[in-house]
Amino acid sequence: MNGTTLHRTAGLAALATAQFLVVLSTSIVNVALPQIRAGLGLSPSALAWVVNAYVLVFGALLLPGGRIGDLYGLRRVFLIGTGLFTLSSLGATLAGDAPLLITARAVQGLGAALLAPTALALVLRLFPGGRALGVWGAVSGAGGAAGVLLSGLLTDLYGWRAVFAVLAPFALAVLVATWRLVPADVPRGGRLDLPGTATLVAGLVTFTFGLTGFKPAIPAGLALLVWFAVLQRRSTDPLLPARMAVVARPNLLMALLGAVWLGLFYFLPLYQQRELGYTPLETGLSQLPLALMITVSSWATGKLRGRAVLPLGLLALAAGLAWMGLTGALIVPSLLIGAGLGVAFVRLTGWSSSGVAPGDSGLAGGLVNATRQVGGAVGLSVLTLLPTYGGAFLACAGITLLIAILSIGKASS
Repeated sequence: MNGTTLHRTAGLAALATAQFLVVLSTSIVNVALPQIRAGLGLSPSALAWVVNAYVLVFGALLLPGGRIGDLYGLRRVFLIGTGLFTLSSLGATLAGDAPLLITARAVQGLGAALLAPTALALVLRLFPGGRALGVWGAVSGAGGAAGVLLSGLLTDLYGWRAVFAVLAPFALAVLVATWRLVPADVPRGGRLDLPGTATLVAGLVTFTFGLTGFKPAIPAGLALLVWFAVLQRRSTDPLLPARMAVVARPNLLMALLGAVWLGLFYFLPLYQQRELGYTPLETGLSQLPLALMITVSSWATGKLRGRAVLPLGLLALAAGLAWMGLTGALIVPSLLIGAGLGVAFVRLTGWSSSGVAPGDSGLAGGLVNATRQVGGAVGLSVLTLLPTYGGAFLACAGITLLIAILSIGKASS
């Protein structure tokens, strides 16, 4: 391995770690929520906002975050986002009341919305043709399961503040490493579509807020999103130009996968603790096979070619979810689920950037992250209406089969 290759590989490691932290910060709080509530004396609604403040801001700003990276420099925006993520993680660690913690989580979501799409775009620039997406999928997939594991371990040993404190030093290391190892890119230039951005953010926040419980906000959010579509047709430099229709299909499938992804990592820890009587630490440790299989599968998928890889991976995922839903078994179904999730995430991420111009790489990264996040929020709001955990896992299996059907015919690249 020559010096240039080693330098680029180290840069990939830094960017992949950033993605790992973004996924981790979504799931790492879940097991710690009871301790957070007791420690700060939070009401149930305030406790929900510890999660929602991050999810709402992150999901709503992903698309603008990617476009800002295209316009003003991917590395520059990535470094700003990573800095905000670092500081807000420290703020959450030190928060002494609900408003401070919720504010810190919102800023953390802002930082994540800037760094996640620009990190993916930088990886695709360093390794053209999606050659590094196996690594990307491995860290992204493992982050969800690792969040549950670390949350249980840290909460048991050090208390809830540790789940935020652990993020800060790693984020700071990523910031320094990226600044040293990843070369600056040439900004595309131009202006941000401010009316479109404001309408999209307002629509997504309002719609997602409605999904979290305030149902009248749902039609208002949908109306704003329709108005956003109208504005895009009228704008001379839209936030989401018509040329991005080339990746409409993979983004639709990623939205459906987001529902399965978030549903799995939401219901599985609850099932283990409420139905099986697991402790937080036991819950985390029991998900190690799932995390390891996602990692191995993602890495292997980056080396595979052929049109059948994605449908077969999705069939494995559906089989594992159905097995878990029907029998309540964990170990073998988790291995199937992990194998399928790794394949699906890597292939859909690569497909979502295929045919996109280099000047739109940040936007493509923001779009695929946003569709997964919004799809997850919508899917989870529907899945929580089901009366049993088994029913939720079976519904996720059904969604996965739909993705498999819609994915048939996808190119092998």
